[in-house]
Amino acid sequence: MMRALWTASSGMIAQQANIDNLSNNLANVNTSGFKKSRIDFQDLMYQTVRQAGASSGADTQLPTGLQVGLGVREAAIQKMYTMGNLESTGNSLDVAIQGDGFFQVNMPDGTLSYTRDGSFKKDSQGRLTTSEGYLVEPQITIPENATDITIATDGTVSVKVSGQTAPQELGQLQIARFINPAGLESLGGNLLKQTEASGDPVVTVPGEEGSGTLIQKYLEMSNVQVVEEMVNMIVAQRAYEMNSKAVTTSDEMLQTAANLKR
Repeated sequence: MMRALWTASSGMIAQQANIDNLSNNLANVNTSGFKKSRIDFQDLMYQTVRQAGASSGADTQLPTGLQVGLGVREAAIQKMYTMGNLESTGNSLDVAIQGDGFFQVNMPDGTLSYTRDGSFKKDSQGRLTTSEGYLVEPQITIPENATDITIATDGTVSVKVSGQTAPQELGQLQIARFINPAGLESLGGNLLKQTEASGDPVVTVPGEEGSGTLIQKYLEMSNVQVVEEMVNMIVAQRAYEMNSKAVTTSDEMLQTAANLKR
């Protein structure tokens, strides 16, 4: 019965982690480029009372064993990189990736981070930045006298400048892809960091080598489905309640056993 207490408590702890993850998904339902996370569980080690295949007599063996499980634990939390809905914004600096890949962002320490959030801004020098002011890589600088900004599906950025009839090409946005995007480390602020698990980035022109294309004046919204998360939350709550009931039942049985010994 003491074993049942610890087993049920592991279930309660696991479901609390599940609720924490679901709450984060729901909190970011309106976060541009956000990817929902899924928590995976594993059963814990087993106490073997009888080994399957062990001899039970001169010419017989046990067809099945007798093992008692000791609970559950969280094994992994991974991001699900399914495509979110595209929302029209009308803002010429908003860019969505339709397909696979990430925008590259220069961090203050000189490293690169990655994002699906294409809600870009201009700094005081006309350079393309994220909402936090980090420069987009490769660097694009928009002239002060630019009257119209066009970002093509292949990432080419061009502007119309007053006094000129032909558009002026400023540069080209690039897409970084990873063999295992689920291995990227979340930094907050819609940013992700490369890890050993994610592998090295493969930087390409949008639309080439399997990378997505760009759509100007659109933003990719979160891929969180509110109804699905609410259903998962109800299931997690019921699982927590059942494990709580197992703890209560085990405690009552311990009390009964203690009273019988008196």
